[in-house]
Amino acid sequence: MSLQEFDLRCPGLPLAVYREIASHLSQIDHVTTELLPQDAQQFDYALSQVGWLRIRHPRDLATADQERLQQILDHYGHRFGKWMNRAEFKAASPE
Repeated sequence: MSLQEFDLRCPGLPLAVYREIASHLSQIDHVTTELLPQDAQQFDYALSQVGWLRIRHPRDLATADQERLQQILDHYGHRFGKWMNRAEFKAASPE
């Protein structure tokens, strides 16, 4: 089975909300999540303890499950701010 894996972050999203999102996503069959630690070079109290939410699922995940996954991410994105993937984050970060 071929897996799709991607990392997302929402700047300022608290640890408890990342855990809540991971819990919601884990209710979708064949979807797993992992909370990756913050990798900031300097401590910033405003940053979440979580750096990234890693999501894995089969590439052939059922359409209904893909839609549910997106609905969950959209719900939290509307409440807390835009999700960024690693490529978007690198492009937006100053060198």
